[in-house]
Amino acid sequence: MIDSEIDKLKGFMPKHEGIALTKWSEKFSSIGPIMEIGSYCGKSAIYLSKGAILNDQLVYTIDHHFGSEEHQIKEEYFDSEIFDYKNQRVNTLPLLIKNINKIQVKNIVPIVSNSVDIASKWDAKLGMVFIDGGHSFKAANNDYVSWSTKIKKNGALVIHDIFENPDEGGQAPFEIFQKALKNNFEVYERVDTLACLIKN
Repeated sequence: MIDSEIDKLKGFMPKHEGIALTKWSEKFSSIGPIMEIGSYCGKSAIYLSKGAILNDQLVYTIDHHFGSEEHQIKEEYFDSEIFDYKNQRVNTLPLLIKNINKIQVKNIVPIVSNSVDIASKWDAKLGMVFIDGGHSFKAANNDYVSWSTKIKKNGALVIHDIFENPDEGGQAPFEIFQKALKNNFEVYERVDTLACLIKN
């Protein structure tokens, strides 16, 4: 499994940020399993799996697979490849499974559901949580509130699409990043819009 193969998959994770995910996943999967919020078509989950498998650890990835607001018909990131015309809805699950099989990944567990619902039933502590789901403040904050408490001490919270400048991107990930810094997390490392924080 080489980075160039993963980089060709459909998704919004740039290669240099994906490589950072792999590195952090290797480090923090030694503490516990990895949880990703927002699977899309599996690109970032596969980067995570590369690091976690070195510790014989699993990567869980949660998504309802209906797509985010921006993936719907007539929206900026609409993509006909992930649209189910028979049922008239976005459905990213088939491409997620196809990509997992294409790269021959053995340690990803897809969960088809809403992340808040799963969090309410989730008891196991995690080595790392990666938040990359809906980018409205409500969605991002719900993911943060629901999952940040399930990270082990010295585990990691990773947040994607952090833009300090509103002209460059949505502010919800930046807002939950700021919130985490006030709530027992500190920056471990940052690569572009991707930040890794350690839980104290």
